[in-house]
Amino acid sequence: MNTGQVWSIERIRDALGSPDLSRRFVSEIGRAPAHEVLTVFAKWQGIAERTLAAVERGRQAAAAEAAGGEVPGEWIDITQKVQEDAALIRSRGAACS
Repeated sequence: MNTGQVWSIERIRDALGSPDLSRRFVSEIGRAPAHEVLTVFAKWQGIAERTLAAVERGRQAAAAEAAGGEVPGEWIDITQKVQEDAALIRSRGAACS
């Protein structure tokens, strides 16, 4: 990730990587009152920066795994908690459409 590049509306839109997120960003920045534009821009710039950083970490992890090495970082298995949470949500009917 090249952090020396200047952030623009176009760069943020492209960095988000999701058409839905990009539309949401453009809509939000377009509807913001003039005095809030910089705040909205800064919020989405942060989201874009974190997205790019996550993509880079994913690429590094994939490269390490492909090379037969350990995926870097500390990993905590929360599978059981996710399954318990999903069961609770289903039991409340929140997953029904």
